[in-house]
Amino acid sequence: MLIEKVIRKLKNNPDYKWESPYTTRDLIAISWVRLWQAIRGLCLKPFMKRSSGLVFLGRQVKVRHAYQIEAGKNLILEDNVFVNALSFNGVKFGDHVSIGRNSTLLGTGIVSHKGIGITIGSRTGINAGAYLGGQGGITIGDDVIMGPNVQIFSENHNFSDPDIIIKEQGLTRSGVIIGSNCWIGGGATILDGVTVGNGCVIAAGSVVNKSVPDNSIVAGVPARIIKSRI
Repeated sequence: MLIEKVIRKLKNNPDYKWESPYTTRDLIAISWVRLWQAIRGLCLKPFMKRSSGLVFLGRQVKVRHAYQIEAGKNLILEDNVFVNALSFNGVKFGDHVSIGRNSTLLGTGIVSHKGIGITIGSRTGINAGAYLGGQGGITIGDDVIMGPNVQIFSENHNFSDPDIIIKEQGLTRSGVIIGSNCWIGGGATILDGVTVGNGCVIAAGSVVNKSVPDNSIVAGVPARIIKSRI
């Protein structure tokens, strides 16, 4: 199949294959969408800090401070993705990263508190409706998959003094680190200061407020370790 061969070339993976059959009409529709995404991407590439390959932009994608975005090969930003890369480290994408529709990636929230930024490793796929707040820094490893509506927060508001308005008590920022080869289920929330080890599985809907070691399976609100994959 021609399209399959093209994808193998783009991914530099001779073993890549489609598991399901498609009609000619399916293939034409898929190719047409990707073609227009690539054309839109050509308009963005000159403004990016670095881009090593094609950039595929869906409809209504909004990118601010593109001069702070670095991308490897074949970045995909689906429809209605919003990226604000303003931050100390910018937003960095590895090779073959895809960001699902209606997702938001923020390097900075409040302008008066410039953020750290976001780094996403190669072959990582983030599903629709994700929110990545990189104010305190978010680092995501390689080969991570995320279900829809995952939220990651990398800063907290201080609130210990009841006599002072919460928004005037300042912020704490520890950052979030997610290792490689992780599966984050749909609707999961990961809070500031958490490190998720390599090979972890986070159940859908979990709220992770403590770090978890490699190859852990966690679930619940707040999340706890159910068992190890080893």
